[in-house]
Amino acid sequence: MRAIGLVAAGVLATSFPAVSASAAVVPASARHIAAATPETSASGKPSAKPTQKPSAKPSAKPSPKPSSTAPPPVSSAPVACDLARGYRGTITEPWAQKRLAFQRVWSLTQGQGVKVAVIDSGVDTGHPMLDGRVADYTDLTGTGKRDCAGHGTGVAALIAGRDLNGQGVPLTGVAPAARLVIVKQQNADRDEHGGERLPGAIRKAADAGAQVINVSIAAAPSSALQQAVHYAQDHDAVIVAAAGNATKDDGNDGPAYPASYPGVISVASLGEDGHRIESSGLQSRVDISAPGKDLTIPWPGGGYNPQAEGTSFAAAYVSGVAALVRAGHPGLHQDQVVRRILSTADGNVGDGTGRGMVNPTQAVTAIVPGEDAAATAEAQPSLHPAKLAAPSHTDGHTKDMAIGVAAGAVGLAAMAALCGIVIPMGRRRGWRPGKVVLGSEEEAEEPIVTGTEGGTIGAHH
Repeated sequence: MRAIGLVAAGVLATSFPAVSASAAVVPASARHIAAATPETSASGKPSAKPTQKPSAKPSAKPSPKPSSTAPPPVSSAPVACDLARGYRGTITEPWAQKRLAFQRVWSLTQGQGVKVAVIDSGVDTGHPMLDGRVADYTDLTGTGKRDCAGHGTGVAALIAGRDLNGQGVPLTGVAPAARLVIVKQQNADRDEHGGERLPGAIRKAADAGAQVINVSIAAAPSSALQQAVHYAQDHDAVIVAAAGNATKDDGNDGPAYPASYPGVISVASLGEDGHRIESSGLQSRVDISAPGKDLTIPWPGGGYNPQAEGTSFAAAYVSGVAALVRAGHPGLHQDQVVRRILSTADGNVGDGTGRGMVNPTQAVTAIVPGEDAAATAEAQPSLHPAKLAAPSHTDGHTKDMAIGVAAGAVGLAAMAALCGIVIPMGRRRGWRPGKVVLGSEEEAEEPIVTGTEGGTIGAHH
């Protein structure tokens, strides 16, 4: 059965907006947002209408800004999760998973020993793809350790979700052996104050030992955010961020942060045809691209969303590749990991695509000039000493035959050498035999030898 998902109105899993201390930013456009899936019928097919009513639209009047630069206080009021049920029918292997083919390097690395932080809307830890994958979970919103947007669950699973192929579901995370550090930074897809918690969330992830930090959030720049990025980089964390657009207080689109900060891997999204998705935007600097349309992601409650799209999920794929590289090359510093991922991409395919599609196999196995060989040796297949076969037992007959052949060869060589001496001498004598004439004992004391011309050679007395 072909997996089909329809958009449930009012339920969006977005690249979250943010407000900095210096500028008000309204929520990011839903052009690069993942959509929720509808309810499914008893037959497994999507129903025409979602069973949940759409969430109430946010008030046109923005929430008041806090008077200080400190993050707003967390909410203590219970918040209901109003999500449509995920798709539960038959799922086919997503094109993105086939295209990246990251399973090819699993014999070398699956992200083991690497912690990846996901700063997002939380996750559903009970989903089959995430069960047992979370090493640390921090809620900065006060709304509980759950995902009321669906966004964080999808991002986390694409990075390090469990391989479900053995259960008949052809889905897996890029680095299934990595561990997840979840930092719930906001509770829904529209949260004007969530961005002010972002700097603290990044610092929290770095302090938790995350070696890769995924930030699928489009925020405005601020000194606090920039300092948090530097803090994480100083703690040797690779930061990967979605390259969407942020809407400024003047209503115009502007670059998204932290994607636009130096040293952060800024990710755009490509479709199955290899072209940039228009919703990726061109306001932000783009370093690399990854699949970002018609994706299948896990959904809270055990279901799936087969129509997710956006730079948020493209960034997740790159974060997964970063985990593979960090596990395969543990001696590399974060800036070397960034360089390796960018330098091994497939190549630019147009404006806003950076170095082109991320290439997991090359990112792990390529020889990158300038890297210390000792730091990259771990990703190469181990070499074992060669074992030579033991000599066979001596065969008597074979030995006799070998001696005979050797003796014959020596005899032939000697005969050839003798011929080389005798034949020239024979030619000089005209092939006449020579003779030795001996006189009487009284007449000669020495032999007289006739030469080739019948004369004598020697001495007479």
